[in-house]
Amino acid sequence: MSKAGLEINNLTVETEGKIIVKGLSLNIAPGSIHTLMGPNGCGKSTLCLALTGHPHYTITGGNVVLNGKSLLAQNATERALSGLMLAWQHPISLPGIKISPFLRQVVNAHRVARHENPYSVSEFIQHLRRLMQQLDMKTTFAQRSVNDGLSGGEKKRLEMLMALLIEPKVLILDEIDSGLDIDAIKIVAQQLKLLAKAGTGILIITHYHRLLDYIKPDRVHVILEGQIVREGGNELALELERTSYEAISHV
Repeated sequence: MSKAGLEINNLTVETEGKIIVKGLSLNIAPGSIHTLMGPNGCGKSTLCLALTGHPHYTITGGNVVLNGKSLLAQNATERALSGLMLAWQHPISLPGIKISPFLRQVVNAHRVARHENPYSVSEFIQHLRRLMQQLDMKTTFAQRSVNDGLSGGEKKRLEMLMALLIEPKVLILDEIDSGLDIDAIKIVAQQLKLLAKAGTGILIITHYHRLLDYIKPDRVHVILEGQIVREGGNELALELERTSYEAISHV
């Protein structure tokens, strides 16, 4: 077994009796940045949700190891507390639940799981404000309800803020760049590079190259019909801008 990072071996996932992910393998080492690209319906989001333990997606084959331990032996909460985080493509709204106390509960749950002291209210607010400043977020944002009435870009910044607070071992971002303007993309890219430098393994799922212009991933993977059909460096993402997924899979 691998001692660190995320190791996906020959994974098969089905939902509603249909096989979506078909024998997919992917290794994400600590501090590395990977990109998964593919057309709609190819299995990208299914892979994300299955890894996090979503009950509608069943892993029927293969195995997943996170930092030397089987991920599949854990429930969804245990997977999250062991260091796997998904930044959602469409985060759910929690009307009436204020962002600041919600984030403090989430972060303290992770700190306790890591045998660290939980933040006091004052410690957390100080830390939260510093990270919000890094993301160019107004302090009043923390008093709004979680994802309720937020724009698409605000929801994505909130997901990024949560990642900075949690400092996961592996971070999966499902189309984090959708809804962000160019300035926000630059800020998110900078923070992702800082997370990677601190040891977080990152998987970015995207249709577009614009975020990758600022990140330069270590590895790009192309997925079609539930299988990785091509791998390469950042030049592969550039090639996708000039051609099609089908054309690139036959090269």
